Amino acid sequence: MDLGVFDFNWLAGVTESTEQKVAVTLAAAGLLLLVLLTYRRLQSWVSERTRPLYGDIVSTVVLIGTCLVSFSIVVGVWDWVGEAQDLSTEHDIGGEVIAQAIVTFILAVGALIVTRFIKRMINEVFDSASAVTDHQREITQRISQVIIWSAATVIVLSVWVEDLGGLLVGAGFLGIVVGMAAQQVLGTILSGFVLMFARPFEIGDWIEVEDQQGIVTDISIVNTRIRSFDGEYIMVPNDLISSEIVTNRSRCGRLRVEVDVGVDYSSDVDHAAELAQSTVSDLEESLPAPEVQVVTKEFGDSAVVLGVRFWIDNPTARRYTTARTTAINAIKEAFDKEGIKIPYPQRELTGRAETNGFQVATQGAEPPADESTDGHEHRMTSPEGE
Repeated sequence: MDLGVFDFNWLAGVTESTEQKVAVTLAAAGLLLLVLLTYRRLQSWVSERTRPLYGDIVSTVVLIGTCLVSFSIVVGVWDWVGEAQDLSTEHDIGGEVIAQAIVTFILAVGALIVTRFIKRMINEVFDSASAVTDHQREITQRISQVIIWSAATVIVLSVWVEDLGGLLVGAGFLGIVVGMAAQQVLGTILSGFVLMFARPFEIGDWIEVEDQQGIVTDISIVNTRIRSFDGEYIMVPNDLISSEIVTNRSRCGRLRVEVDVGVDYSSDVDHAAELAQSTVSDLEESLPAPEVQVVTKEFGDSAVVLGVRFWIDNPTARRYTTARTTAINAIKEAFDKEGIKIPYPQRELTGRAETNGFQVATQGAEPPADESTDGHEHRMTSPEGE
C-alpha cells in the first residue's frame, strides 16, 4: 500500500526527542479540535455569502481534510508508516481495497451533504406553503433521510460484495430472526410510522396521554416528546401511545371551557343563570358560536350548582387558564352587584321529636352498672354532662 499521498514520515527525522513528538501531536489534536468547534460558523459564513449547499460542501471538506492531515501528522511523527505498510502486506490489503474504502468514504460524505441539502430545500419550499404543518414537514424530512441513506447503503454494499442478491436473501432471513427476538422494539418502530402517517396529533398540539399532558415537540420512530406545562420534557414510547387513549385538545381548533358556580337556595336560580350567561357572552375570550350555555347540574350541600359552558378558539393551556380565570372573576363581580349569594359550605343540625322525648324520659335516671373484667364500674352521662 502506497501512503505517499499523506506521507509525513519526514517529521520523524525533524522531531527527534519525545517531547517534540508530544508537542507536535498536541498541536495536531488542537488543530482538529479548533476545526470541530468552528466549522459550523464557517458553514454559516459561506451560506450567507453564496448558497447553503456551498456552505455544506466547504465545511465538510475542511472538516474531513483536517482529520486526514492531523492523522497523517501523528502517524509521521511517531514513524508508524512502516508499521502500517507491514500490516497492509500481512493482511493482503491492496489497491483495490483502498479504492473501495475511498469510494465508501465519498459515498458516505455525499449522502450526508445531500441529506442536509434536501432538508434545507424542504424547509424553504414548505415555509412558503401555509397549508403545510410542522408534522408534515417532519415526516417528509425523515422519509427523505431514509431513502437517501438506504440508497447509499445499497451502493456501498454493491462496491464491497459481488453477489449482492445472496446477501440480501441472507439479510432477509436474519431480519426474520431478529424480528422474532425483538418484537417489542419492532412494535415500537412500527407504531412510530403509524403515528407519523395516521396523524392523531401533530407537532405543536396539546395532548394528554396516560395522565401526562403537554405540547408535542417531536415525533420519532421510537418515541414522542412532550413538553409539560411545568417545563419538563416527557418521552412517551410510541407503542404505549398506540395502546392508550390519547386526548388531543388542539385538533378541532376550539375547546369548551366549563365553570361551576354555586347559587344560594334562597336566590333566584333562573335570574342567576341568565346573568351568568350574559356576563360570559360579553367576554373577549368567549366565542359567539356555539353560544354560552348554563345548565343546572345538581343540588349541592349548601347551593344549587350551575355549570357555565363556553368555547374558546386556538386552544392552548395558557388560553384555557386565562379564559377560566376571566370567567370566574366576571361571574363573581356580576353576582355581587345583583346581590346573588354564593354561599360557603355549611351544615344545619336539627333534632327529632322522638329523640328529644327519649332524652327527657331518661334524664336523671341512673343507668345500670356495667361490670367489666377489671372490676371497675362504667356509668353513662347525660348529654348536658350531668
